[in-house]
Amino acid sequence: MAHHHVTSADIPVDGERLVNSKVETVKRIAGGAAVLLWLISMFLLFGTKPDIAAPYAYSWLFAMFFFFTLAAGGCFWTLLHNVSNSGWGTSVRRIMENLGSVFPFMFIFAAPLLFPQVQQWLYEWMNSHSAAAANHHAGYFDGFLGGFYGSKSLKDALMADHEGLLANKLWYMNKVAWYVRFFFYFIGLGLVIRTLRKFSTNQDTDPNPTTKNLFKARFHSTYTLIIFAITITFAAIDWLQGMRYDWFSTMWGVYIFAGAALNSMAVIIITAALMQKAGYLKHVTGPEHYHIMGKLLLAFTIFWAYIAFSQFFLIWYANITEETSWFLVRNTGGWNTASIALVFCHFVIPFVILLQAWLKKNPKLLAIMGAYTLAMHVLDHYIITIPERSVSLYGMAFAGDERLSNFLHVTTSVPGAFWGDILAFIAVGSGFIFFYLRALTQTATYPHRDPRILESANVSN
Repeated sequence: MAHHHVTSADIPVDGERLVNSKVETVKRIAGGAAVLLWLISMFLLFGTKPDIAAPYAYSWLFAMFFFFTLAAGGCFWTLLHNVSNSGWGTSVRRIMENLGSVFPFMFIFAAPLLFPQVQQWLYEWMNSHSAAAANHHAGYFDGFLGGFYGSKSLKDALMADHEGLLANKLWYMNKVAWYVRFFFYFIGLGLVIRTLRKFSTNQDTDPNPTTKNLFKARFHSTYTLIIFAITITFAAIDWLQGMRYDWFSTMWGVYIFAGAALNSMAVIIITAALMQKAGYLKHVTGPEHYHIMGKLLLAFTIFWAYIAFSQFFLIWYANITEETSWFLVRNTGGWNTASIALVFCHFVIPFVILLQAWLKKNPKLLAIMGAYTLAMHVLDHYIITIPERSVSLYGMAFAGDERLSNFLHVTTSVPGAFWGDILAFIAVGSGFIFFYLRALTQTATYPHRDPRILESANVSN
């Protein structure tokens, strides 16, 4: 339970605001760093030679999608809280909403993917479309003019170039559909989280607070869960799986979702612990809230491991060339070490530690575990994205049944590219922190006029 039985007298009439000079300083530094490093990154992507721009495109995709999953995860927890009519989560719901509200701003960091100068390095299928159209006079824009499913002339051109797999996937993998989905992700889920957050904050200033906004949020969170599911699944397919168009996995979207849900909860736990340490949320959050959030962290640690193993096992058992190529790369050389480390460090260690009930009730220790799972999430997404840089830029391929030969170290296979990975991560991370802190300081720290705030403050599980 909370430290004492909380009554309405303990809840400030006007709520509490995150007003902290240290937070403002961090926000300004993060904002300045984000602008400066974003400009440097755009120069590296668009104003330099291919030997710099090409590897940096992968660095940018890795960093962007990592933080994309955290913001999308904030949307998920907000939706789940509303649709499940959660009582306990009311105390920390505003943190969920503010984390989710970063999502629309991720468009700024995803925008470079819209340009052919970046696409040419990441997505071979787009290059094949352009080449086929040029070689057979189908017209570069024929894919656009042919509609959402591509055009027959482009399909014929791909077949003539012996790109039968791409021709068969043209109904999905064509530029017009890709661009439509790209904008749908940010407009669709962005409007969802903006609307839900507005329902929540409106109640804070309503002179006659009732359950009206609560019921609105609950209703609109039902069907919009579909928008979230579409966004996290197909963004993962378009931007990550699309790097290797001949590889496919029916579990890919669920795998990415599991990591997003797990690590966005880690961010929520860290935020709540830091705010409480600074003197906020002290009446409405206690050990029981951290215990519940810790159990969710444990649950999604197990779920992530289950999906990761199931995907690997099914692909290994089927032994289909197009499927196994993904894991052959990641089970070769230094990447094999990283993949094995992921098994023990992303699952075994946090699983054993998070089984302890006493630890899950300790905000400081649970926040440390949250930071640890975020570090493992970095490793996970590094292994997802960066090996493709080696394969794509060095043209490494299979020769009969032989595995990739001379695969270089885990950090990078392109001289200096590892520093680009760090630069991109700091650039996007600075922007993420700025928009997150901006959201946290814009509203009350918790929904103090929600009719369930006392139920949440006195939760016992």
